[in-house]
Amino acid sequence: MSVKASPTPGSKLINPDDHALILIDFQSQMSFATKSIDAVNLRNNAAMIAQAAAGFKVPTILTTVAEKSFSGPMFSEVTDTFPGQRLLDRTSMNTWEDAAVIDEVNRIGKSRLVFAGLWTSVCIVGPTLSALDQGFEVYVVTDACGDVSTEAHERAVERMIQAGVRPMTALQYLLELQRDWARTETYDMTTGIAKKYGGAYGLGIIYAKTMFGASEGAHGAPAAAAE
Repeated sequence: MSVKASPTPGSKLINPDDHALILIDFQSQMSFATKSIDAVNLRNNAAMIAQAAAGFKVPTILTTVAEKSFSGPMFSEVTDTFPGQRLLDRTSMNTWEDAAVIDEVNRIGKSRLVFAGLWTSVCIVGPTLSALDQGFEVYVVTDACGDVSTEAHERAVERMIQAGVRPMTALQYLLELQRDWARTETYDMTTGIAKKYGGAYGLGIIYAKTMFGASEGAHGAPAAAAE
């Protein structure tokens, strides 16, 4: 039987309306022992997905563990992106075992969830496998997670993938939400986040715009380039 292609996105791609983002334990005490990714990259990637979610109006849950008594505040790159949003503080290592978090998941009502946080092998494995077990579709932003060693992080990611979790990166998350440079209403926001947190890709955008007036999808392209 022949198969006919159509210019439509696949159902496994995320979009701003079909999921909730859950950011877990981006806190000082947790980051001190994180060795699988350096602190600068971790904070940049956390900021990238937080700002992407806020910009595209993705419902987002922020949760901490023992914020006042042990683990310290959540990264300002995350909390500043959601001013005034309540942090759901827990005692449980597994976010999915906290009733307040689950109440918020149910209130939002999305069956597709995207997770990121510290540490991968405990605070991300726990809720992702629990959510999968209850019928949710689960994604993890693996480079916005970290663990006490590279071994710990990699084994945790492998375990989640084997169970059915879908991995992605912070930049992939941002660009998958945009997905078409013709979407002018979010173009400047998306490239602005990439310029600030997107590493070499962001530098490339700055260079092209500054030197040639070039843009993704010919946005703002000079007349000579457009001819």
